[in-house]
Amino acid sequence: MKKAGIIRCLNTEAMCPGTACFKMAKEGKMGFESVGSVEVIGHVTCGGCPGKQILPRAEKMIEKGAEVIVLSSCIVGKHPGGRYYPCPFLPQIKQILETHIRDKAQIIYGTH
Repeated sequence: MKKAGIIRCLNTEAMCPGTACFKMAKEGKMGFESVGSVEVIGHVTCGGCPGKQILPRAEKMIEKGAEVIVLSSCIVGKHPGGRYYPCPFLPQIKQILETHIRDKAQIIYGTH
């Protein structure tokens, strides 16, 4: 079982406890289908717009053993109910992650 760190949107933190993210991680479904069931070792926010803490937080979770970094559905806008829209900074966030951690951890975009 791989170890994963999930990064979520700071702005949605007050209304979402991450239940669906944890359920899909445990079951290895939806966003986790490519890796199967994972052990979540961290569940942190992006640090606020424009994702100013994503890279240091991803790097810290990798340092702590994460093999997979997952951007939650509230960031990538893949919520099945259609209630969320993608983060307006998603293109820049993807570029940062692809540039700096692609060779250190697998990156998944969307949890459920």
